[in-house]
Amino acid sequence: MPNYSDYIVFADESGDHGLVSINPQFPVFALAFCVVKVDDYINSVVPDMQRLKFSTWGHDSVIFHERDIRKSEKDFVPFRIDPVRRANFLDGLNSVMDKVRMNIIASVIDKNSLAREYETPSNPYEIALLLCMERLLRHLLDEGQLGKTVHIVFESRGKREDADLEAEFRKICAGQVGSDFRDMDFTEICFEPIFTRKSANSVGLQLADLVARPIALSVLRPNQDNRAYDIIRPKIWDLEIFP
Repeated sequence: MPNYSDYIVFADESGDHGLVSINPQFPVFALAFCVVKVDDYINSVVPDMQRLKFSTWGHDSVIFHERDIRKSEKDFVPFRIDPVRRANFLDGLNSVMDKVRMNIIASVIDKNSLAREYETPSNPYEIALLLCMERLLRHLLDEGQLGKTVHIVFESRGKREDADLEAEFRKICAGQVGSDFRDMDFTEICFEPIFTRKSANSVGLQLADLVARPIALSVLRPNQDNRAYDIIRPKIWDLEIFP
């Protein structure tokens, strides 16, 4: 039997990783890993999310997507004409996020600086993934996960995109990508990527989706009010800004 880890990791990003045409309103790319103990995920995170869905909609088919919530789209359209219901939901969501026991590892890539400082810059997603994987390895080894199998769940973006990401992921795990830390040995933990569509309604992926943009905004506009970031800030184990 595989020696499964005590932890599960959920990943999501904010912003696009293109460098050809950089959006002046959002010139950053952020990748966030939510590291959660499996027991906490089963016994607390999932039930708390489900309770909020049932109390707000009467069912749990709703998928929490940060953009839909922010713009009151899809299942959140009724909030446009019912500000009280929206306020109650946001209070409930903030309470759930505040209660979640997790460690967040994130990296934010300043795409303008990257393009200026490097003649042939690497893909921002690949840089962010390496930075997060390095920090994740250190964190899990600190938590006694040596030799265990750790699953990292990514949102599926399509067959080609998933294949490209998995190829880069495998290269990192095989030590074929440069590292800032000479003693990094990714074979100490068996990392396995899982690609799951948003329609699967994974609570963990929704959790990661809810933290990625607030982290990006905390770097892009540090003086702007950011209630979501204030809630998750104590849970951030490592945040790397590059370059």
